[in-house]
Amino acid sequence: MAENILQKNPHPLGAQVESDGVRFSFVSKSSSCGVMLYDRKTEKLLKKIPFTEEERIGHVYCKIVKEIDPNSTTYLFFEEDRLVPDERARLFSRKIPYGKERNAEDMKAGFAAGAFDWGQDRFPRLPYHKIIAYCMHVRGFTKHASSNVKQRGTFAGVVEKIPYLKEIGVTTVELQPAYEFAEIPVKEKGTAPVPHMKKAGILESSDSEKLNYWGYKKGYYYMPKAAYAFSDDAAAEFKEMVKAFHENHMEVVMQFYFPNTVRQMEIIEILRFWVLEYHVDGFHLMGENPGADLAAMDDVLADTKLWYYAFHTDRVYSGSEKPLYPHVAEYNDAWYYDMRRFLKGDAGMLNGMMYHMRHIPEKAGGIHYMSNYYGFTLADMVSYDEKHNAANGEENRDGNDYNCSWNCGEEGPTRRQTVRKLRLKQIKNAMSLILLSQSTPLIFMGDEFGNSQKGNNNPYCQDNAVTWLDWGGITKNAEIFAFWKMLVDFRHKNPILSPDRELRLTDYIACGYPDLSYHGQNAWCPQTEGNYRHIGIMLCGKYAKAGDGGGEAFLYLAVNMHWESHGLALPRLPKGMKWKEAFSTESGREESRTKTQEEGPELIRAIAPRSMTMYVGVLAPS
Repeated sequence: MAENILQKNPHPLGAQVESDGVRFSFVSKSSSCGVMLYDRKTEKLLKKIPFTEEERIGHVYCKIVKEIDPNSTTYLFFEEDRLVPDERARLFSRKIPYGKERNAEDMKAGFAAGAFDWGQDRFPRLPYHKIIAYCMHVRGFTKHASSNVKQRGTFAGVVEKIPYLKEIGVTTVELQPAYEFAEIPVKEKGTAPVPHMKKAGILESSDSEKLNYWGYKKGYYYMPKAAYAFSDDAAAEFKEMVKAFHENHMEVVMQFYFPNTVRQMEIIEILRFWVLEYHVDGFHLMGENPGADLAAMDDVLADTKLWYYAFHTDRVYSGSEKPLYPHVAEYNDAWYYDMRRFLKGDAGMLNGMMYHMRHIPEKAGGIHYMSNYYGFTLADMVSYDEKHNAANGEENRDGNDYNCSWNCGEEGPTRRQTVRKLRLKQIKNAMSLILLSQSTPLIFMGDEFGNSQKGNNNPYCQDNAVTWLDWGGITKNAEIFAFWKMLVDFRHKNPILSPDRELRLTDYIACGYPDLSYHGQNAWCPQTEGNYRHIGIMLCGKYAKAGDGGGEAFLYLAVNMHWESHGLALPRLPKGMKWKEAFSTESGREESRTKTQEEGPELIRAIAPRSMTMYVGVLAPS
């Protein structure tokens, strides 16, 4: 028995076209299983072929079926009286419209035909300190009519928006699950309901059959989601998308959610497949135990970006080894919660803010964000104290109850100008924290122009205007949009804001200034007790390589999240230089931004309540 099966080699699992036929390998603990062959055009059953005991090793059955035309044949496996779609299929022959119920017969697998022309495609391999990441839902990104794309809600629609993504500084897109999954549970007699998202994060339940808009469930991991393709060839359209991003020196990172039923060795096979077949640049691993360290140590994935809650980097990089290209990055909510609390003025958060703004993990990247697909959007974070999830049909019980948010004085939409102005300032403050922190910034789609989800902090089942990006916000919230782009440009021109390793807070090049220093009412004397919510942060550009016009600049970020004004001291600059205000989140300061400040032993500047002001050291007029 074993000799026969080993001659056939059951791996990889699924169906593989070989010179003498098609090799089918199926995992089953049943003695009554096999493969069903169908005519691709008529869908008529051609043949039912059972596996025999002699074709089994362990739980794997393997058989080579000869005289099959892969171009005209589809297949399903069977187990007892159940039809079982191939979990490792490369494509389903029938494209199922988004939101339509499916059964096993709708998921007959086919065989890929023809090779894709990748041309001179190359992986950008961007280091983490040069990345601005953008998390998006493929369908929601362009499905709204306001997107003005021809192929809305698809991979092709994303390609149409590449010029826009470049305009706002994005280098790396993170796609919510874009592999094939059943957004409506598969209805099949004798099978358990398919798990779906119920609460923020990854929680499975089987008491409902709502649409699963997000896709955090076990999927068909070897193919792109057909309903996200405009054409009938999702594989080719996905590859065209990746190729287009690479041509623009941009990256594609995919989220993959793996429940415990998917074994770690297969996870590695799946990741390898997407790198080799689809040229993706990285993966955000999700699930309880997806084997992140094991994947990070895989030789094929050694320069593929891997994001997870945390990595044992000494294990991944062999102790004292210093990787030339660190490919792993921590992706967790520590920055998210602490910075939200600091933004709304909670006591005792100043030291946490200072740490998060400078922290870069050892031998790894660090992805930080103020919002994500779960929780409130950036605009909703300053507009709602409470979640408003009634539309999800769970009596507002789903989603996180506490979001570290503050409505600035009134819940939801308001006409009160004082509240509206404060919300605008808080959004600018949040954007400044995101883009002036020294690890890798990430935003959720639409946050750059104040997109709202109407206070829904868990829209896992909303395939509508709640989750579809309303592009009218670019015009409606033009000031927010312009501020984001200004910050991106400022970050690029001042590379000290994006170092490749954590700053040391010492003068290790003997230039008279440390790379990073903190200041209070008196220069060089920060006040960080629990009741303080203001600080001055100075960065010396001499510690960074020159950027586009501002490589060696002195920067001073005055931060005040208290509801009262406070004075902060700016240290004296080298002879011949003065401090000049570059920008502020406080409105009505346009005139002061153009004036060079007077020089003295140290300059005291009054920082408005709940605001941030950036000063730049400039040459004084001779």
